[in-house]
Amino acid sequence: MRAVVQRVTRARVVVDGETVGELDLTDGRQGLSVLVGATHGDTEEQSRALADKIWRLRILDGPDGGQAGAADVAAPILVISQFTLYANTERGRRPSWNAAAPAEVAEPLVDALVAHLRELGAMVATGRFGAHMAVDSVNDGPVTILLEV
Repeated sequence: MRAVVQRVTRARVVVDGETVGELDLTDGRQGLSVLVGATHGDTEEQSRALADKIWRLRILDGPDGGQAGAADVAAPILVISQFTLYANTERGRRPSWNAAAPAEVAEPLVDALVAHLRELGAMVATGRFGAHMAVDSVNDGPVTILLEV
């Protein structure tokens, strides 16, 4: 599995004019916007490992001025499924999506990642799997990290 994690001061997902997922950061806190993709052969164990890594990744401002993870400061997380993270652009100008897992494999893995984050104590908002989504976010820093498990 693969994830692009961004530290944000605002993030939301809109589908057909309706906000389906949004981080409540009105109090000036930071949160995480996470694009998640799955490939063939990924497992629920990998999904759990990725959730653990996201939850503990120390890229947020801590209360003492140091770095903190979402786990340390109860930062909300917006998770958005993103099959295009597995685009192959080695040949030509048209990406190939062959490495992306089909929906029947990827959706349960993304759902498992979200469920595990919630089990860990995270407040999680989501996009809508398979929908055309408009993602609105403000990257803080900017901080963007690529994670793979």
